[in-house]
Amino acid sequence: MPSLVDQGHHTDIVAQQIVLAASETEYFHELISAIKNAEIGGGGQHLLQSLGLYSIDRESEIESICSLYQQGFVSSVNQLQEVRDGSFTLMTDVLGLNNSIQSSIEALSQQKKALVDCRAVRQKINDADQALHNCLEVLRLANQVYDLLGKKIYYSALRALDELQNVHLLEVTQYRIADLIQKSVPATKKLVGDAVMADLNTWLFRIRETSQFLGEVSFYHTEQRRTRHKDRSEKIVPSTSFMLNSAVELVADEDEEFDILDNEDVQVDFTPLFECMHIHDALGQMESFKVDYAFTRRQQKELLMPASITLIDLDGASLSELLEGIAGFALIEKATMKKAPNLRSMVEIDELWESMCQTAITLISKALYEVANAELLLKIKGVLALFIQTMSSWGYPVGSLDAFLLTLFDKYAELLKRRFSDDFQEIVSTDDYMPMPIHKGDEYDKVVNVSWYTPEKSRDELRFPCVLPFSQMYPLCCIDIRNFLNQFYFFSDDHFRHPKVIDDALKSSSQSLDELLCEKVCHSLVDRLSSQYLGQIVQILINLEHFEIACRELEQLLVSARSSASAGSAIALRASEEFRSSKKTAEKRIFELVNSKIDDLIGTAEYDWTASRLENEPSNYMQTLTRYLSNIMTTVLLGLPTEIKELIYFDALSHAATMILSVPLSPDIKSISRQGVAALAKDVQYLTEFVDTLGNPILKENLDELQQTVALMQADKSDEYYDVATRNKKYGRVDAVNGPILLEKYKNP
Repeated sequence: MPSLVDQGHHTDIVAQQIVLAASETEYFHELISAIKNAEIGGGGQHLLQSLGLYSIDRESEIESICSLYQQGFVSSVNQLQEVRDGSFTLMTDVLGLNNSIQSSIEALSQQKKALVDCRAVRQKINDADQALHNCLEVLRLANQVYDLLGKKIYYSALRALDELQNVHLLEVTQYRIADLIQKSVPATKKLVGDAVMADLNTWLFRIRETSQFLGEVSFYHTEQRRTRHKDRSEKIVPSTSFMLNSAVELVADEDEEFDILDNEDVQVDFTPLFECMHIHDALGQMESFKVDYAFTRRQQKELLMPASITLIDLDGASLSELLEGIAGFALIEKATMKKAPNLRSMVEIDELWESMCQTAITLISKALYEVANAELLLKIKGVLALFIQTMSSWGYPVGSLDAFLLTLFDKYAELLKRRFSDDFQEIVSTDDYMPMPIHKGDEYDKVVNVSWYTPEKSRDELRFPCVLPFSQMYPLCCIDIRNFLNQFYFFSDDHFRHPKVIDDALKSSSQSLDELLCEKVCHSLVDRLSSQYLGQIVQILINLEHFEIACRELEQLLVSARSSASAGSAIALRASEEFRSSKKTAEKRIFELVNSKIDDLIGTAEYDWTASRLENEPSNYMQTLTRYLSNIMTTVLLGLPTEIKELIYFDALSHAATMILSVPLSPDIKSISRQGVAALAKDVQYLTEFVDTLGNPILKENLDELQQTVALMQADKSDEYYDVATRNKKYGRVDAVNGPILLEKYKNP
């Protein structure tokens, strides 16, 4: 339990904290807390004592302070009393002065009233002067607007009118002149708009008159670019992508600056158009101006297109004027869009362009019927290609024009086909169908260069004069084939934007050439196979052989000429198969003629089948037959390939053997003597010896049946034939029907 001394000391500290509290709230808080703690701790009496002692100490301190400063306080009260007395005196003086001033103000007030009246009069005079000045300024600006209109300074006139309406008229709105001028403002703006439109219409008229010349200048510039491009192309490795208007060409030609719209020949000033746009934009009529301008340009486009053109004029002026006019019109439109993109949209320009292209295509298509000459059509295509390249360089789509080139190409192909058809027909009909004689080396070189022909001997081994295997028609047709293809290439020289178009041209040319070769060459040669002259038939076969080779070479040439972008399957000419098939027909015709001659010779055979004596010499017909076969191989058939000659020999010997065997099988011959068989055996032996001289063992196989049949008829034991084993061994090639018939005739002499 704490001692009383400690508790008293603690109460004193609490009392000091209460008295020294910083705020009233803190004071009450400390007081309440101290009372509560004193009550709880039973120290309430001590707290009251501490507070009482503290109060007594403070009172003693205050009394000592008051005793110390009492004299100073008394002095201050005396001074304050003196100041108060002085202030009352001063207040009396101020009231007297106020009364004096009040008397002076009444006189001054009268003078001020007079001054105010004078100022009011002066202000009215100033207002009247300012009003007059403002009205004069309004009239001056109004007159200035009309002066500027007269001088064609439209935008300044419009600005002056706006200034008049929005600034100066507001200053004179209370006067009637303001109302009159305000009512005239719309009419004046209309005058400005009409005046600037009149100037624009004049400009549009001049532009329409200049369009053709502008197109002519643009064509000339494109032609100059072509020349520079050709010169550059000859100095570098050719490239399919290095075409006119390609990126490479444009970069290479960028040093040659030329402004189509501003040069020494033609200058197109767009100032009237810009001024008109500016004025209408300021008038808030830009949308209506766009509509009016578009309508005017459509009307000018209609006036530009003629009702018809001709394509057969000597200088091609009709077509050139049409395309130059379209080009000039389109160049103005494109330049207008670049200089004023808000006036003309790309859609509107493309619509006008496409409309003009379709109209031009229609006009040219209607006039195409007049053109009957391929060279003239080539010139027409050249003008159109120049037009396409010019417009393509300005970013216009030329797809419809490219497509129309194919229409021109079809017409061109038709004219070429008609012309070369007549040429081929004349060559085939006038040929002598004899091997072509060559007298000089230069003549030989020319023929080899134009023909698809690989000589068996080199140029140095030849001795002139010499003879080529084909007739004169073959090199002449080869020349026409090359010329025909070159004519197609001429068409594709100037402008073919896409590889597919070139390939279509090649495809069309190959189809046309294919038809000519089939119909005018191959079929004509086949028609001449009805001739009875073997030499002519052989020459036709040789020509067909070379034409087949030419077709194969031509197929490779057409494949190599195609663009790499569309390289694909090989090109197969129908003429190749036609010539191959016709060769078979010619071979059959040769077989027919040779076999017919063999039939005629064997038909002259005069066997005495019942003869009683032996013949020492072979029959005359057999000698003639072998001599005939030998002669045609060394003369008429000499130019044929070895395999064809061997085939003819094979067929001829097979046919001869069959026909010889048919002689004793004739129903008119009832019996055959031993001497008759011997005569037949001598002829067969003679024929066999002739075949041996040919040096081809396979040919002897054609005589096996004939030899075995004769051997059977000469056999001592002919009954062996009826033994199957013996027959298969000795007489296997003898016909099962003919053998017994001949044996029967031989047994009944």
